[in-house]
Amino acid sequence: MEIKEKEIEKFQKELFNHFGYNFGFVADLFDKYLDDKNSVTDYWRDYFNKLTNGNQNGTNGSNSVTTAKSPNISAPKIAVSKSFNISPSDQPQLITGASAKIIENMTDSLAIPTATSLRTISVKLLEENRIIINQYLKKTRQGKISFTHIVAFAIVQAAKKYAEMNNSFAFIEGKPNIIKKPYVNLGLAVDIERKDGSRSLIVPNIKQAGKMNFKEFYDAYNLLIDKSRTGKLEPSDFQGSTITLTNPGGIGTVSSTPRLMNGQGCIIAIGAIDYPSEFKALHATALASLGIGKVMNVTSTYDHRIIQGAVSGEFLAFIDKLLLGEEDFYTKLFIDLGIPQKAVGWGIDTSSKGLGQFQDNEHIKKQALLLQLINMFRVRGHLIADLNPLGQKYTYNKELDPAFYGFTIWDYDRQFITANLQGMETGTLREIMDVLHTTYCEKIGVEYMHNQNQEEKQWLQERMEPVLNKPKFNDSLKKRIMEKLIIAESFEHFLHTRFIGHKRFSLEGNETIIPVLDYLLSMAADKDTKEILLGMAHRGRLNILSNIIGKSYEKIFSEFEEDIDPDSPQGTGDVKYHLGATGIYQTMNGKEIKVSVASNPSHLESVNPVVEGITRAKQIRNNDNERNKYIPVLLHGDAAFAGQGIVAETLNLSQLKGYRTGGTIHIIINNQIGFTTTPEDARSSPYATD
Repeated sequence: MEIKEKEIEKFQKELFNHFGYNFGFVADLFDKYLDDKNSVTDYWRDYFNKLTNGNQNGTNGSNSVTTAKSPNISAPKIAVSKSFNISPSDQPQLITGASAKIIENMTDSLAIPTATSLRTISVKLLEENRIIINQYLKKTRQGKISFTHIVAFAIVQAAKKYAEMNNSFAFIEGKPNIIKKPYVNLGLAVDIERKDGSRSLIVPNIKQAGKMNFKEFYDAYNLLIDKSRTGKLEPSDFQGSTITLTNPGGIGTVSSTPRLMNGQGCIIAIGAIDYPSEFKALHATALASLGIGKVMNVTSTYDHRIIQGAVSGEFLAFIDKLLLGEEDFYTKLFIDLGIPQKAVGWGIDTSSKGLGQFQDNEHIKKQALLLQLINMFRVRGHLIADLNPLGQKYTYNKELDPAFYGFTIWDYDRQFITANLQGMETGTLREIMDVLHTTYCEKIGVEYMHNQNQEEKQWLQERMEPVLNKPKFNDSLKKRIMEKLIIAESFEHFLHTRFIGHKRFSLEGNETIIPVLDYLLSMAADKDTKEILLGMAHRGRLNILSNIIGKSYEKIFSEFEEDIDPDSPQGTGDVKYHLGATGIYQTMNGKEIKVSVASNPSHLESVNPVVEGITRAKQIRNNDNERNKYIPVLLHGDAAFAGQGIVAETLNLSQLKGYRTGGTIHIIINNQIGFTTTPEDARSSPYATD
């Protein structure tokens, strides 16, 4: 059965009546459906099947039509006075299809008596807090926040307070009615580019946006945009919008008065974010010194039959207050996202009060306070670092907050001297904060300022701060790390699946130890170290015996078999985890280095003085007076390191003339739980190493 041109026109009119200014998007899907019904999702295929009463034909899901894909639809009958003459050289082109429906839609909107309120809003505070949010989201791999995310959420909060803006007007049985809506479904105007390069505007909405916190709103917003971009929207996504946001500022429009469609009482438009035009010729340093920030225009176009100008003005004023941080707006955003910082607050520019005076004491004072701030990141930055892969509770630390030292949002673009911040002599407060956060508050936390040796502190700073604690590894080293990780994980996986039920002290979750030791051994070999002496507990011992020492798989796996040893009538139990071994390790640079693992009984940390004694003896016997040819490396579990007194005793002896070995490399594995005890019940300090 063929679908006739008149039937297609009827179907398109039904789609237009149902979807309004989302018609263009749906019409494109309908065209695809007419070509091949399987080219659209199941939802839309079922929808169009019902619309066309199943009138489809052809093979392989194709439909047979008797007209072109996009049949002409007669232009709406609009009475327009002709005020100009069409010359012979002009080329009239009939407007058809979706474009004709848009004309009809716009013409219908002329029946709505609208008015528009305009407000210019400072976005300085919005901009600064957005930067902090995005730094955190980047660090935790959670995407990115746009200005529109935050502005849209502010609009929802304002719509909850001023419910009149969320209502709509309708004639019911010929009588005017206000349609009150106890829910907020925020429509988002999304610009979609078609395959032919033309553009279409669609307006899906976030359902029940007023009941969401910011994290829920952010996720719902992103899901809706993703569905829009991938063509996965369904009719329910368009239905029930109560208030709409459009953002022509994204293409540079400063201010806009959009058309208001039937069924809604208000549409909000946000303009471009920029400095006021009269200040655009100023240099960035001048803008910062004068405290001039960016602004944006926000318009509220409303149905004047049910909304008065005063209410629209108060609605915009409340949005302005929220974006200036009132009602704890940004604080709540930070809490919802779990950000361990205090939101930047609005405030008077304290530096500007001295303008016109000869002295500049305020800037000198802030310069001194900045040095305190830098020092506190070196001392306390580790407290908010992202160190726990299983998630951790972040706490706000006021000593890491520029506001605690008297800095305001107007200082973020001003230049300061950093003194000894490595790799940066001067920078804006924002640039300095970026360096400090990246170096001390991301995946590496460093606590070292208690060190009494200034040269050692300087040595650490020179190696951490210029590279932001992110060493640059070349491709070959990255491949080597990946190879070692795969080998370590495969070893544990085999033991787990082959020897089910056997007592195991696996390295699972801490396989990184293998590439760490690989890199460490390579560095030692390059420095002509003769031997690394390892002391460790049970956890991960078999993996290290195999992948570092080179003990054969056959020997390791045979220890899991139920072989009867006449000399061990009580069984071998976990004796294999007590065993030591010695081997020669091939480094990534093709060199060889001797590696020994000391035997270790179940009293885990008792191996520490044993390894130190072995190392000291080898240094004396081989005349290693510099103590750099034989190096001790101790691997610990966090609970054992903090809980067994022999650790403190060994550390206390380490610097004495009769016991020193030239320094020990300690690697503490965070097991998250010490046999049966969580960290908060096992020690009184934040870290096992305290």
